[in-house]
Amino acid sequence: MPRTGRLVLIERNSVPQPSDANSVNLSDRLAFDLYAAGRAITRAYRPLLSELGLTYPQYLVMLMLWQHAPRTVKELGESLELDSGTLSPLLKRLAASGLVTRQRRQDDERTVDITPTPKGRALLREAASVPIALAGVMGLSPDETRKVRALLRKMAESLEKHRPDAPASLAGVAPLSAE
Repeated sequence: MPRTGRLVLIERNSVPQPSDANSVNLSDRLAFDLYAAGRAITRAYRPLLSELGLTYPQYLVMLMLWQHAPRTVKELGESLELDSGTLSPLLKRLAASGLVTRQRRQDDERTVDITPTPKGRALLREAASVPIALAGVMGLSPDETRKVRALLRKMAESLEKHRPDAPASLAGVAPLSAE
């Protein structure tokens, strides 16, 4: 796949070219809007999760475990896109809080299963109000929320396909410009 620096190149006619592509104003940058929205969402979560004694990444791990447990450290890392340097200390803190257990598998000592404790499972009842409270302050209707989520997934999938280390699959390409 032809590349320029670290940018993956794609067919020019497959990407809409915004009229403000050369603007230096932050307000013209989609990536900045996403960054600002992400920070605002994290700020909105903080007081809700502090009542549960969780950070946002810990909450995501617990959501995964409430959905299905046990899960391996590797599964959690892949699903949440967290590297082991971030995930391991987070899991140690959850274990120290009595919310999860970490158990090496007897058949493969390299694999560690993470399971919610009874205290961790009980936290689900308290956490059930978190998404409802957050939805109430986001300012989006249920239909708008579905549309935004669909667009974000579409964007993430496209960016993943075009990341610098993605398999070569495109030919006749032009620079990626999505802002």
